[in-house]
Amino acid sequence: MCNNEQHFSLKNNHPVAVFAGAPEVIQDADSPEVPSDNHSFLQQRPKMYSSQHNLNPLTEVGRYSRPVDHSNAQSPAFVESETIEFGEPGPRSNLHDRDPVTLDTNIKQNKRAHHTSGFTEDALIVRRGQEFDIDITFNKDMDDLESSIFVKLEMGLNANEFRGTKIILSSTLGWESDWSMWVKPFSGKTVPVGITSPPNCLVGKFKLTIGLRSGYNHVKWNFSTINYIYILFNPWLKEDTVYMSSEDERKEYVLNQAGQIYNGTAENPSAIPWNFGQFQEGILTTCLEMLDDSKISTNNRGKAIVVVRMGSALINSQDDNGVVVGNWSGKYKGGTPPLSWIGSPDILLQYHKKKHPVRYGQCWVYAGVFNTFLRCLGIPARVITNYRSAHDNDGNLKIDIILTRNLQFNSSKTNDSLWNYHCWNECYIERNDLPVGLGGWQVVDATPQETSDGLYRCGPASVEAIKHGLICYPFDSRFVFAEVNSDIVFHVPGANGRLETIYVDTASVGWKVLTKQIGRRAPADITNTYKFIEGTVESDMTVKNAEQYGSKRSGPYAPLTDIKMRVEVSPARLHEGFEVTLHLTNESRYTYIVDIYISGNVVYYTGVHSAQFMFQNLEGTVPAYKTEKVTVQVQPHEYKKKLVDQAMLQFIIVGNVRETKRALIATKLVKLEGPKLTIRVTKNQYVGQMMTIQVEFTNNLNEPLEDAYLHLEISGAWAFLPKIYSEIAPYATVTRVETYTPKTAMETSVFASLYASPLQSVYAEEDILVWE
Repeated sequence: MCNNEQHFSLKNNHPVAVFAGAPEVIQDADSPEVPSDNHSFLQQRPKMYSSQHNLNPLTEVGRYSRPVDHSNAQSPAFVESETIEFGEPGPRSNLHDRDPVTLDTNIKQNKRAHHTSGFTEDALIVRRGQEFDIDITFNKDMDDLESSIFVKLEMGLNANEFRGTKIILSSTLGWESDWSMWVKPFSGKTVPVGITSPPNCLVGKFKLTIGLRSGYNHVKWNFSTINYIYILFNPWLKEDTVYMSSEDERKEYVLNQAGQIYNGTAENPSAIPWNFGQFQEGILTTCLEMLDDSKISTNNRGKAIVVVRMGSALINSQDDNGVVVGNWSGKYKGGTPPLSWIGSPDILLQYHKKKHPVRYGQCWVYAGVFNTFLRCLGIPARVITNYRSAHDNDGNLKIDIILTRNLQFNSSKTNDSLWNYHCWNECYIERNDLPVGLGGWQVVDATPQETSDGLYRCGPASVEAIKHGLICYPFDSRFVFAEVNSDIVFHVPGANGRLETIYVDTASVGWKVLTKQIGRRAPADITNTYKFIEGTVESDMTVKNAEQYGSKRSGPYAPLTDIKMRVEVSPARLHEGFEVTLHLTNESRYTYIVDIYISGNVVYYTGVHSAQFMFQNLEGTVPAYKTEKVTVQVQPHEYKKKLVDQAMLQFIIVGNVRETKRALIATKLVKLEGPKLTIRVTKNQYVGQMMTIQVEFTNNLNEPLEDAYLHLEISGAWAFLPKIYSEIAPYATVTRVETYTPKTAMETSVFASLYASPLQSVYAEEDILVWE
């Protein structure tokens, strides 16, 4: 029995019960008959939700026999007695003279068995298809128990048996139901009961009430027994559509609250440490609230595909007032710069509290928040980074780059975009709606790029289907296929004014696909899960499959040249000079003269050009079967006044072979390295003992940094308020010291970030271990 067990007096001469350890039963001002939780975050808040979460009553009349629920926030009002068809008449309860009973939901025991111990809320949180236990305790021995014990679970204001939103279970009657309930062997005062939901059970919050048979076909429900149970998807259950067989993968993709999201370049990836914090207090409530905002009817909330697809739309605010407002402008007044974020909980809890979208996000922010949403509900998920990610506007599997007559990038004529990298998510779902073999990892993307069925969302699209070019299957497979398989086609204006194709790059798009390794703080290259090696028979067959389903590459393509070009860049640091070296290799038996045009551009990570900072013409002679080098010096004064977020430079090198009139083109992306951030944390911590966290940053640039944002979070536990420095002087050092007293034992990480435009943003992380 829990130490904080509460006892209640008889109500109308009938036995009543409470959950030991449950919150105090309180009266809600708007609904005096319905008690609500007393948790700080798991509260009933009926005022927050209005009729907009349900269909208009006028549209329901004559269409539905009962209103359809689109909100999980409210439950039916308490009814003291309910008529149920038992089949056979029965006696009244022989327990009416008993003293009050209590119920113990065994929260810690159930959480441990259901892999939900990470949730900090003092509430019963379990996974579907798996038994959970409650103990019903009387003040006298119950060996003579004759009457049935009933359990009622309800979801939504208009809970209905036929929609699966109302379930009534009996301890003795063998009713047909996907749910099961049984009384375990007992003696004395306590009656242990096991309850198992079906593998396709609805996901969300259920109101749970205990009742006793009161004679013939009546059940007497006990007001004081009302409590709430949260049921989630179950990756540990084979019959669940989100089942994942590997325990190591379940630990990483469901239970791990700390992760890394990769940015930078394919040749030099860098990591953003990210606090997913899916078990942090208040996150579960917020995620269920998002399902309400999505207008998914409660009876559809057991379908992983529906939940994932609507969740994809709700993470962005583009057309449905969702969680995060996108901003790629580099101007973030009135919000937080995207590069400053290092975790999802702060964003989600702001959304929960203020009830309007949080400013601002870009692709990795959307992916990080979406990952938290999926893992919180029990759907295995991970964040993916696709380097050289194509955004094909017209579905022709081509990214058309337009150059001017003098071979400079023409931003006004180029409509397609080639993101230097793009982040999305994968979730693990068995796709029963697709042919066998296309289940498993599915691409889902919350970044608002294109609409899908009228909303800005993407997926779920089978990764296996994408790899084999089977883009006819839902959802949005064609768009994702183009992101990793498009060609880059370069055009110049011809003599007659029409564009002429001068070069095609068939290998750069989808160059590398990364995610975090299982159990390690390092990247895993999963490119081979999306595509076969370029030029293989399998790769050619994939393209033919895609073309068969409507994604055609239109020619003609330019002939290849005998000159190959490789670009090398020396270490490039912010506000310092570096070298760009071209290696020209002649694979023919002829000597060629090559005219070279080098364009240096400041770019956003989306590939959008902000400004050109250099343009040079060079000439080189390359003998037969030889390699010649050409080196160009880049000075900091050329680019530093033009830098934008992430401090990325792109070089476009166009070569023209005089003798053959054929072109060779290469592009090179450079991310300038900035100052470092350090973090120190008190070691060997214990629960209840205050720890000290110190973050230090030195501005090693010869100019001040303005409006610097310093974020600090403890993964899965706490996010400190951001600190903003109006200016950090050249070569000055700033130090932030915070303290935190852990409430529970944990093995986690402390993350910190400092953003100040035009820095790329700098990060630090440190592991901590807290003992009991």
